[in-house]
Amino acid sequence: MINKVEICGVNTTKLPILSNEEKKELLIKIKEGNKEAREKFIKGNLRLVLSVVQRFVGRGESADDLFQIGCIGLIKAIDNFDITLNVQFSTYAVPMIIGEIRRYLRDNNSIRVSRSIKDLAYKSIAYKNKFLKENNREPSVEEIAKEFNIKAEEISFCLGAIQDPISLQEPVFNDGTENIFVIDQVSDRKNTDDKWTESITISELMKKLNEKEKLIISKRYFDGRTQMEVADEIGISQAQVSRIEKSAINHIKRLYE
Repeated sequence: MINKVEICGVNTTKLPILSNEEKKELLIKIKEGNKEAREKFIKGNLRLVLSVVQRFVGRGESADDLFQIGCIGLIKAIDNFDITLNVQFSTYAVPMIIGEIRRYLRDNNSIRVSRSIKDLAYKSIAYKNKFLKENNREPSVEEIAKEFNIKAEEISFCLGAIQDPISLQEPVFNDGTENIFVIDQVSDRKNTDDKWTESITISELMKKLNEKEKLIISKRYFDGRTQMEVADEIGISQAQVSRIEKSAINHIKRLYE
């Protein structure tokens, strides 16, 4: 997606750029009903849509589809923008474009969520935005629940249900040598691999490890600690824990073979 030049028949290298003065003039004309000004303003802000689309790289969606959805968000932003406010159009438009793309991704997610749950979640988000605008702070889950006269747990469940799922193999940090993944942050207190918890063979092989390897493997796979927890306990970085853990596992595999 990043290197794609043509999206939806539009050559992204030739997208026009509008100055702030041009934007102001066009917005005034748009509010007066000038269709040509509206068309020019849309074309002059397609780079903004493209920059937002880049944030959603790697989700398996077509760049063309995301660009089209982003353009819908842009048009909604144009139609709803208040030119009397002392706010840059891009500041107002970016959240609108992001919101439109996120709604598209949620509605097309392979994990299906019931319409009633989605509706309550979207109502909660709308109320949250309204509350933030009026009170300069976000409402608590309890305050949202009170507005709709339901339990706070239901609000939390609905909001959680529409979040985009992520892979356990998604990288969350890189120290310059290797990635640390989501799965490395997850505590495993119910290890289902009997080879690690019950095998006498593995217990014997553990004795072949050095003290630091033995300590990390024990805490990670027998005590169910996360890499971050282990790092804090023994006073080294999480990246170091990750490297020692992988080295120890490879050592055990070699001995086992």
